[in-house]
Amino acid sequence: MTKTSIWQWTAVETARAVREGQVSAVEVVQAHLARMSIANPPLNAVVVPLAADALSAAKAADAHQASGAELGPLHGVPITIKINVDVAGQANSNGVVAFKDNIAQEDAPVVANLRRAGAILLGLTNTPEFSLRAFTDNPLHGMTFNPWDAGITCGGSSGGAAAAVAAGIGAIAHGNDIGGSLRWPAHCNGVVTIKPTQGRIAAYNPTAMEERALVSQLMSAQGPLTRTVEDARVALEVMSAQDRRDPWYAPAPLDGDSVPRRAAIARIPDDMDCDPAVVALYRQAGEHLAAAGYELEEVEVPELSAVWGLWRDLLFAEFAVMQAPLMRKVGSDAFKRLIEASLASSTVTDLEGYMRGIARRTGFIRTWMEFLERHPVLLTPVSVQRTPGPNADVDGSARNLFWKGLRFVGPVNLLGLPAAVVPVGLVDGAPIGVQLIATRFREDLCLQAAAAIESRAGPVVPRLWAREERSADGVQCRTHGGEHTGRE
Repeated sequence: MTKTSIWQWTAVETARAVREGQVSAVEVVQAHLARMSIANPPLNAVVVPLAADALSAAKAADAHQASGAELGPLHGVPITIKINVDVAGQANSNGVVAFKDNIAQEDAPVVANLRRAGAILLGLTNTPEFSLRAFTDNPLHGMTFNPWDAGITCGGSSGGAAAAVAAGIGAIAHGNDIGGSLRWPAHCNGVVTIKPTQGRIAAYNPTAMEERALVSQLMSAQGPLTRTVEDARVALEVMSAQDRRDPWYAPAPLDGDSVPRRAAIARIPDDMDCDPAVVALYRQAGEHLAAAGYELEEVEVPELSAVWGLWRDLLFAEFAVMQAPLMRKVGSDAFKRLIEASLASSTVTDLEGYMRGIARRTGFIRTWMEFLERHPVLLTPVSVQRTPGPNADVDGSARNLFWKGLRFVGPVNLLGLPAAVVPVGLVDGAPIGVQLIATRFREDLCLQAAAAIESRAGPVVPRLWAREERSADGVQCRTHGGEHTGRE
């Protein structure tokens, strides 16, 4: 394995090499399929491999290029899709045994946009049952493991997507996020993501039994996971193509007006149980922004705990009415125990509380948008704790501690804001990321700040591959060692 292995190339590098004739789309796909055959078995990240379809698509891509036709920006780039959106001819199981034959007749908007751009689908990635956990395990496909360490979670619900792209299975992975399901796995696996503003990327599943509930419409977003910020920007642009099947779609420009180069650093609340090594890397990310010319100010995030609490209240109130009955009917016994425990430990509001909560949300959005006028970028932790084991949400006390450690994540969904996550270093050999938030439809500001950090911290995934190269056994899921570094 060398630094020039095709599967290690970024999406931008891959598209350029194919476009310039340095390599064919078939050669690219063959390299990724070979990598998947080695890397995927111990990880279980791609649970529906589509090797034959990928090779067929690659041959068609090469023929298309040979004809002199115009090429899309991702022509020949291998990707993966999370198994909770529709891919024509495949089952949208959402990790549920009862949905294993839920075959899609057409692509969801995000899949159609990626295909139109020339991307080639390698397979479908794992998700927890109903995509409703921060850990990736289900009775249909089993558990997905973190490529850095089998003893820590790969995150969820886009855990399969993040593990796949970190392991070099595809240059771009698709995922989605209603409460951190892009950002938490990116943090756990040392990759980059951008959770866009609601409406930026069209969302629709033709196989859905009913339309999405209101909170899902207001809080959920599709997005990419990649190994570099540059790739995240390209993937976001492709995924954002218009699709009229989503009435919430907003054709907003990806670049906005120039703003002062200012960033706020979130002060961590005193009641959060912090790991010093994780906080040290968070502080280091602020230093990287300062070195890039950002004017920094440490601030109290506006009504953080109240916004986080409202996110939970609205999500669980709607969940109890709209999703829980079906989950109780077709979910596994283990999942049913988990959702009952979650509901019991949450505030499930009545109709009046729900309606008042929706109204309160507007005030919180106003307050945050005024805050982000003064501070165009907000740097926060993803989590203030070390990455836990694969099932830290099963035990009640561990579950509460885990969710409190992610207090900066849920508010982004409630407020409909964009947020990027970029890795900043390792703690005991496990990656740690930070979050960058901006005002609505200013994903460009999130990605600019993420790029500034990346240029100084460096991508962390090459360290994973270097460790693999040194291992006599190939892909190795490592136990914690003792490493705590920023850039090496």
